[in-house]
Amino acid sequence: MGREFIDLFDGWASSYDQTVSGEDVEYKEVFAHYDEILNAVVDYTKGPNVIEFGVGTGNLTKKLINRGHSVIGVEPSSEMLKIAQIKVPDAKVHDGDFIDFPKPQVPVQSIVSSYAFHHLTDEEKDMAIGKYSSVLEKGGRIVFADTVFETPASKRKAIETAIASHYNNLADDLSVEYYSDIPTLQAICKKYNFEVLFEQKNKYVWVMVAEKK
Repeated sequence: MGREFIDLFDGWASSYDQTVSGEDVEYKEVFAHYDEILNAVVDYTKGPNVIEFGVGTGNLTKKLINRGHSVIGVEPSSEMLKIAQIKVPDAKVHDGDFIDFPKPQVPVQSIVSSYAFHHLTDEEKDMAIGKYSSVLEKGGRIVFADTVFETPASKRKAIETAIASHYNNLADDLSVEYYSDIPTLQAICKKYNFEVLFEQKNKYVWVMVAEKK
């Protein structure tokens, strides 16, 4: 359920904001237009009440709160959480993950995330979206920004390109983590009565907007 990556994120917490700013050449294209990607997630978000999975260091959380949303944050990494709580003290952040999270005590209009859903296998993504269907009201939205591929062949090509560029960390990341393709995510969303669209934001990242019918 993504928790197998907690040690990675605990170790990455102190340098995460430098990575997303483009300082790591291997991941520069992954995080290209990072600020605009987070803004796009906020633009698609309905409110007032929002669950955010994978709060990380609080970058999306801060934008959501500044836009007037009440954010219920969920984050499994204690080191990431420490930074987020300093950066966004107004957020209510709980320990949890995409599948195991506290039941919201208020109606929720949107569920959002950035650069995190790929920590779940496709089977776990199916389970998660099924849970979100029971949490969201009709018209509620899932708005996720993440690395997604148009087809399995596109993913294989991205791995080959990373290897050819000697981006070994990126190649390993793309091979080991659970990056999905658009047809798979479309099928999962349709299964739980969501109408879904995808908007490409850079070479790797798409924003998925799934609205409950």
